[in-house]
Amino acid sequence: MVAEVETMFYTRETPWHGLGTRVAEAPASKEALSLSGLDWKVEQEDLYTGTGYLVPGFKANIRSTDRKVLGVVTDRYKVVQNEEAFVFTDALLGEGVRYETAGSLQGGRKVWLLARLPQAYIIAGERISPYLVFSNTHDGSGAIRVAVTPIRVVCNNTLNLALATTKRSWSAIHTGDIGNKMEEAGNTLFLANTYMDGLGREFEHLRKKKLTDKQVMEYIGLLISMDENTTPQQKKNIIRLREDMKMRYFDAPDLQDVGHNAYRFINAVSDFATHAEPLRKTANYKEQVFARTVEGNPLIDKAYKMMCAA
Repeated sequence: MVAEVETMFYTRETPWHGLGTRVAEAPASKEALSLSGLDWKVEQEDLYTGTGYLVPGFKANIRSTDRKVLGVVTDRYKVVQNEEAFVFTDALLGEGVRYETAGSLQGGRKVWLLARLPQAYIIAGERISPYLVFSNTHDGSGAIRVAVTPIRVVCNNTLNLALATTKRSWSAIHTGDIGNKMEEAGNTLFLANTYMDGLGREFEHLRKKKLTDKQVMEYIGLLISMDENTTPQQKKNIIRLREDMKMRYFDAPDLQDVGHNAYRFINAVSDFATHAEPLRKTANYKEQVFARTVEGNPLIDKAYKMMCAA
């Protein structure tokens, strides 16, 4: 499978997803639009059969720069242009916002941008920076989505926990009054603040849950499971993955002063989910890691549920 990234930039150090071309400083929206290769528009045109008959009820979304068909959508579909995504984020975060990364996937069918939110948080004694991710599709396959992604700065790990008390994302489909829907997304900053506050409370709660070494190994076994039908090669692979996660819990330098508790376990799983290489490294595995920035990571969520029940 070919890699899905079409165009992308990132700033300074290589980000957790390891994708894109490096630039020296985080740019403002106008430059970011160009650096990311997103300075094009989506134009909607009528569809015709090969014999010249109009196909009613559908439109083709076409990229302005190369006439590439990005997708076929219903005539109720409302386009949100790439430039509008930057305008939205500029308005949301205010003057001086800088973009850490932006780009397109799958030949322009999916686009995203990521900007650092202005406030950093000290949670459980560590600096955690929230980022705003705006993702959009031009092929009709998905909604407009805005999500909050906390990054543990010391090790560049994403901490996208599915908290029961507060949401980390907002979405809207491409129909109806898009303008009003985008205005609703202005609540994202409020969502970010409440999510980060909730995350802080959860982390303090998790720090108080002590874990024995035996419990840690049991939880690792549950996260990376093995059954009686496992082949010898699969067993070998599972043992390797378990050892990797075990190392991230017991030996990671940044966790040595955290204590043996549920918070440490969540960070070890997050490190594994964010940075560990898969057993089969497909060409687009890094894109899949990045996609979980918005969608959430099932492994981290499963570990979090385990720790809540502990």
